[in-house]
Amino acid sequence: MKIILSMLLGLGSTTLILINASAQTWQMPRTADGRADLQGIWTNSSQTPLVRTEEFGEKGFLTEAEANDLQQGWRDRYTRGGADIDPERGPPTDGNADAGYNSFWWDPRDDAIQINGEYRTSIIVDPANGQIPFLEGDRPQNSLRDQWRARPGVEPFDGPELRGLAERCLLTFSSGSGPPMLPTLYNSNYQIVQTPDHVMILVEMVHDARIIPLDKDHGAADFEKWMGDSVGYWDGDTLVVKTQNFHPQQSFRDSSDQMTITERFELIEQDKIKYAFTIEDPLTYRRPWTGEVAMNRKPTEEAMYEYACHEGNYAFPGILGGARRQEAEAAQL
Repeated sequence: MKIILSMLLGLGSTTLILINASAQTWQMPRTADGRADLQGIWTNSSQTPLVRTEEFGEKGFLTEAEANDLQQGWRDRYTRGGADIDPERGPPTDGNADAGYNSFWWDPRDDAIQINGEYRTSIIVDPANGQIPFLEGDRPQNSLRDQWRARPGVEPFDGPELRGLAERCLLTFSSGSGPPMLPTLYNSNYQIVQTPDHVMILVEMVHDARIIPLDKDHGAADFEKWMGDSVGYWDGDTLVVKTQNFHPQQSFRDSSDQMTITERFELIEQDKIKYAFTIEDPLTYRRPWTGEVAMNRKPTEEAMYEYACHEGNYAFPGILGGARRQEAEAAQL
């Protein structure tokens, strides 16, 4: 018995040594003023969805083998989607304009979110079921655009304000600009720059820039900004950013003007930030809810290029002009 106990103690000591050695493989980089250095170019590219899919139910994490199988499936789908397109094919008949792209033009996004060795089945980690806790279990129509569209006689293409912000090239799509900053179809890249009293986050898509003052109060509530009014502070080595007073035309999952978002940026590895966000909105959600995303450092030789939103520069007048043409043709019938 003593021999077995000694062996177990020895194994435990070896494990502790290995853990300590692993923990010492990197040191927290710091800026000149002693803060954790989050600067660099990062990507949160991933296929892991915000809301957990039904196949995983209450399962929040994958084994490494399960994650590898899932990621291989994503890679296979991109390979099929990147195959040569028959130049003699007819136009799509289902109205799906996305058929004009194949996956050659997309960011492969073939990684599952992995934080502290855990592979996530959803970005949402609280509630534990990975679902958004909407009031009454359904999505309310709190966004200003939904309210405009609900007015009698209003059609979706009556004016530019009725179209999405990404279509108008005001913000990137799928909340890539944030907050919360979530993975998008492609170009999920960010540059972080720090000074003693500000943090700047530049988003590649639509080149949105978040200027976050540190240790300041929020601005006046009657001045709403795209991406909201953000202020930050340091909680040890974690950057905490609180945002409120969003522009009334900006809504996240039907949020209202009462939404507030708290983000936490924590460097957990030399090349990985754990980005966590908690959303509160008493008019939309039964309770606060939280998500986590891995932001991985891009190789130093990879630059981040400006994204030009050509849809707004060239196509948007045509979108509204086409609607006016349809109305004129319908009036002649």
